[in-house]
Amino acid sequence: MLRRLIFTIVVILFSNSLALAETKNPEELDKFPPSPLEITTPDPLLPNLSGKQQLTPEQQLNLELALNELNQQATAKLQAGDKVAAFEIWNRELRLRRFLGALAEVQALSRVGAIAWNESERQEIYYITQRLQAIQKQAQPPKNVAKKTVAPTTVNLELLRSLAEAYQNVRSFKPALEVYNQILAVRRQQQNEVAVVQTLQTIGELNLAWFDYPQAATTYEELLNLATSVGDRPNELIYLQQLAYIYEQGKQPQQAINVRDKLAKIYTDENDLTKIPVLKIAIGSNYESLAKENPNLLREAFNNYQEAYNTAWQLQEYTRAGEALQKLIALYRSQGQTDEALQASQILLETQQRAVNFYGLMQTYDQIGQIYLERKDYAQARTAFQQGLELAQQLKLPEAHFTQQIEKLPK
Repeated sequence: MLRRLIFTIVVILFSNSLALAETKNPEELDKFPPSPLEITTPDPLLPNLSGKQQLTPEQQLNLELALNELNQQATAKLQAGDKVAAFEIWNRELRLRRFLGALAEVQALSRVGAIAWNESERQEIYYITQRLQAIQKQAQPPKNVAKKTVAPTTVNLELLRSLAEAYQNVRSFKPALEVYNQILAVRRQQQNEVAVVQTLQTIGELNLAWFDYPQAATTYEELLNLATSVGDRPNELIYLQQLAYIYEQGKQPQQAINVRDKLAKIYTDENDLTKIPVLKIAIGSNYESLAKENPNLLREAFNNYQEAYNTAWQLQEYTRAGEALQKLIALYRSQGQTDEALQASQILLETQQRAVNFYGLMQTYDQIGQIYLERKDYAQARTAFQQGLELAQQLKLPEAHFTQQIEKLPK
């Protein structure tokens, strides 16, 4: 949940700037100067190379040591408050990292990209994202080669993983998903079930971060099927809980009910009844949503709230029992069933007393008073408001609401 919350926050804060980084509109591309990562001026740290000559292992080692030193210099500049100089040094490092190979360059881009994100360096993120896209394009198999003919061993999975992580560090989630789906295809070819599950989990989290609930649901349904097929009960429960959240957020109450019913069955089979009241309350709310189109489903809402109350009462979880009763009372009142609402309210009074919830007790008296007002039973309404007032005085809470209600009653 924490990872999903972090992803959600960063998407909201920076989605506009990332859209610019991924655009192909020339007018928007012109908003930034040419990328410093594409400067081709000879650098003193590079030996003289002719044509397509490669660095020798010794030259690569010397360059790597020099670039590590540049990274340290840039870090010191940033710590000293000179952000401009820091990123100038890092850009020089990134330009030269490509001479050490794509993997080394991507890992450096990922590192600096994370720093740029933390420092809100929008322009730097744009340049890094552009470069990552260029590397990703170079890493793709030739277009004239069918995907099924590409052997898994010919795909640089380490490079792909680093690319995906780099995209995540600059919060460019759509390209990250593209890369993870490519990794997933390779893992399926390899029939590496553990890696398939791990990759699907990452894809699911990214879809949630991007608020793409349909794709997230598809991913977690697959994860659920995989867990069920091997009898992995702990993960089965995790995926069902995730799916319940996803379907709730995606406004799909029937799917949410289906998932929560499965959870309820598992908890019942395992005699873990403490989880049942919360589930049944949620299922009741889902049925209320469906009842807007099909009023016959209100009975299912009543039944689930009643079951939530009964189970919570048996477990002596009186706070949860009170929540279920509140749902029942609201539903009774919405249907004009004031007798039933009053009966449930009397039970709620006892529940609040057992939960030692005096504030809830005060609110319940207010609710009872409102119901009696609807019935024009002013004597009973006065009694309820008076009891609420006495509790407000004991709790040292504002009394104005109850005194106003009493004063408005006919003499």
